[in-house]
Amino acid sequence: MTGLTVRDESGDMPTLLDERENLVSTQWLEQRLEAPDIVIVDASYYLPDAGRNGREEYEEQRIPGAVFFDIDDISDETSPLPHTMPPPEKFSSRMRKMGIGDGMRVVVYDGAGLFSAARVWWMFRTFGHLDVAILDGGFPKWLAENRPVEDGPAMQRQPRHMSARYSASSVRDKQDIFNAIRSDSQQIADARSPARFSAREPEPRAGMRGGHMPGARNVHYKTLLNDDGTVKSTEAIAKVFDDAGIDVTKPVITSCGSGVTAAILTLGLTLVGHNANSLYDGSWAEWGSDPDTPVETD
Repeated sequence: MTGLTVRDESGDMPTLLDERENLVSTQWLEQRLEAPDIVIVDASYYLPDAGRNGREEYEEQRIPGAVFFDIDDISDETSPLPHTMPPPEKFSSRMRKMGIGDGMRVVVYDGAGLFSAARVWWMFRTFGHLDVAILDGGFPKWLAENRPVEDGPAMQRQPRHMSARYSASSVRDKQDIFNAIRSDSQQIADARSPARFSAREPEPRAGMRGGHMPGARNVHYKTLLNDDGTVKSTEAIAKVFDDAGIDVTKPVITSCGSGVTAAILTLGLTLVGHNANSLYDGSWAEWGSDPDTPVETD
């Protein structure tokens, strides 16, 4: 993948030149609301202390035709950790019921601008569905521009066949983190806020230790975004990683609180042409709750 950007035929937003686009603009999507091969996914999810409910907001108003992706439901229910990756057969079954199938372009958004949409983007890619993009600026930008919305019960889409091909190299577990720390073979980029990273602010989940994994670098996910919630240019993203001490020519594991905003770092790495990256699915929810894992606070 290269860092070259182009403009689509509408003259709208710059997107990465690859076999798939990773970002689309609000204008691009509005022009294609009726396209039969595009499915719009509302992936809204909020932290426990946010006081917001993604599904309720989806039912109140959404982009016309959007389906709701519940990351807590489409997860591994046998895991004690929040919303970890589901088995491939569960993912394909849920997508089939949602009317998302092979050969369709998926556009994901969320109600925060960019928070949980990147997690769902990453999930599709990890299960082999590469024709997936994120709506740049998300639902807040869509609303600010007075673009069309709908409310009430969503129309049921016809079931479609979805083939899920799991990419194990995209996902890391706790043992992988131990190995990375011991061997210094991979960098760890933590997307949480600086205050949580340094244990100056408590974790939103009760009983969780503060701090970070030894050797991890703090790349707060918000530093990859503009004030309006859109994603920064590839040049600006590269500088953010460089300033944080992340060498984008070497392998990177992304992490956060529970594997959600880590995917924003994964998106950023992808946009600057970095392919040797993976995501720690358990993230701090797993590492911080284990009394036997080493933790640093400086």
